[in-house]
Amino acid sequence: MYVADITSEDRERVKLLSLISSSKNEFDKLSLEQLARLEELVKKKDYSHDKKADKTKSKFLKRINVRIYEITEGRGIWG
Repeated sequence: MYVADITSEDRERVKLLSLISSSKNEFDKLSLEQLARLEELVKKKDYSHDKKADKTKSKFLKRINVRIYEITEGRGIWG
């Protein structure tokens, strides 16, 4: 990928991912809007060329959906 191939969505996705990768707790601090946007950006990214990355993408999307559910229901699933 050349620098010219990097889109604004790529930058936004990387920014959100780097924010949550800085600490385990940062993921839980994302707002509902940030989670929804991250979900949209991750869904758009094609990882079909890399089986391991595609599997990680699926797991991460599940984690995002669980967190969105927790926020919208106002509680954690187990609490």
